[in-house]
Amino acid sequence: MASLGNWTFAPYPPFLPTVFANTELWNVSNAAKQKEYQIQISWPFKWESREVAKPALAMYLLDGNALGMTASEAFKRRNEVEFAQPDSVVVSIGYPLTDAVYGLTQRAVDFRPPIPSSEDIPAGADDFIEFIDEVLRPWVHDTVFPNVEFTREALYGHSWGGIFTIWALITRPDWFDTFFSVSPAVYWNNGTILDEVTKRLGNGTVGSGSTPETETKPKFFIGYGALEQFPVRRRTETEEAFQQRKEIIQSFRMTDYCHELFYRVEGSKRMKDLQLREYAGQDHFGAASSAITEGIDYFVDW
Repeated sequence: MASLGNWTFAPYPPFLPTVFANTELWNVSNAAKQKEYQIQISWPFKWESREVAKPALAMYLLDGNALGMTASEAFKRRNEVEFAQPDSVVVSIGYPLTDAVYGLTQRAVDFRPPIPSSEDIPAGADDFIEFIDEVLRPWVHDTVFPNVEFTREALYGHSWGGIFTIWALITRPDWFDTFFSVSPAVYWNNGTILDEVTKRLGNGTVGSGSTPETETKPKFFIGYGALEQFPVRRRTETEEAFQQRKEIIQSFRMTDYCHELFYRVEGSKRMKDLQLREYAGQDHFGAASSAITEGIDYFVDW
């Protein structure tokens, strides 16, 4: 068991090498803060150990229980057909869950930006940024892969995680090289995160944003499913059930909000590159995996 300050890193029993090769998990906890995470890390098949001295990319994913293995396998599948793919590490941040893939209670705190709202839920996004920045990444760099030179790193968030990614982008644009906000819950708090985007990134004129401009500009990828705002009736779905589902889904205005987010970030002129992707035939959860697959190409193609 390793430690960093008040944080402890306890490894889980290893996987069989024929099941999930070059993939390990740790329980990362801080008793004083009453915080506990499950961290999954995967690395290339060709690395004989975590002690290799090589350059590599790293992608950090939120909701690791739901998306960590998806991303790990996507990188490894791509490597079989993409001859120039750089070595890549996937760091997935999840929770010690036994009956779900989303830690709804804790992620509601961790991903929530400190924006005034009527909800009586702590806004823990800045604390979560601190955890990743001062605890998780140093541990990954110095302990898990002590000899690896991480040349570029990305942050991926879906749904509520997409809101966190937006917050990280507009407050710490130099924190990661590439940010992914997929199906972000922009509808939360009546879309006030959009006003924060303009307030902090500005409108493209010098000095118009409250967040200082950075020498190196990040890339920003926004993705969503076409069915998130405009669902179609399922083959066996009754008209009544479809209308009920449609009414709920359309209230989130995913397409509208993602386009508005794109235009506001574009207007800031602070990105190295900016992409907006709509995934045909995909709903809220289908878009998550589609964006990972395409997102790898976007991340690698610097």
